[in-house]
Amino acid sequence: MANTQIARLKITLDRVEPTVMRRVVVPLSIRLDRLHTLLQVAMGWSGSHLWAILARDIEWGPRATDGNIRDEPLDASKARLGDVLADVGTKTLKYVYDLGDGWQHTIKVERLFAGVLGLELPFLLEAIGRCPPEDVGGPSAYMELLAANVDPQHPRHAEAKELLGAD
Repeated sequence: MANTQIARLKITLDRVEPTVMRRVVVPLSIRLDRLHTLLQVAMGWSGSHLWAILARDIEWGPRATDGNIRDEPLDASKARLGDVLADVGTKTLKYVYDLGDGWQHTIKVERLFAGVLGLELPFLLEAIGRCPPEDVGGPSAYMELLAANVDPQHPRHAEAKELLGAD
């Protein structure tokens, strides 16, 4: 493990306020399908929707099961983070969860480190903000739901209280 490269990543959920952000530390050798799983856990998503990781104009996603490879993304289980960053020449990725609702996240590589013997990876370093509930319709619908939650006169106030809880 001493020679393993590791990365600190900042993941921000785009187009929502208040900020929803996570910082994680991962090995550069992490496969993109494993990065997806980590993002699900760190953000608080349920993992019940399709997803994609994008670097510039290249897209990776779940392994194709229907044999139709023309419109499928590249297989995320065959791509490693360090290789993707080097091959594409970027330090910023996009992660889209629930392709219907379009929850887009920006993943920025903040820092690269040499591995530390005994350090168990990956791990969550920082978490800010609560992840939106699943299936609310995406960022704009979520922002409307937040507004309804604090406005007792809003027609969706009761629904917002039920979905978002008292806090």
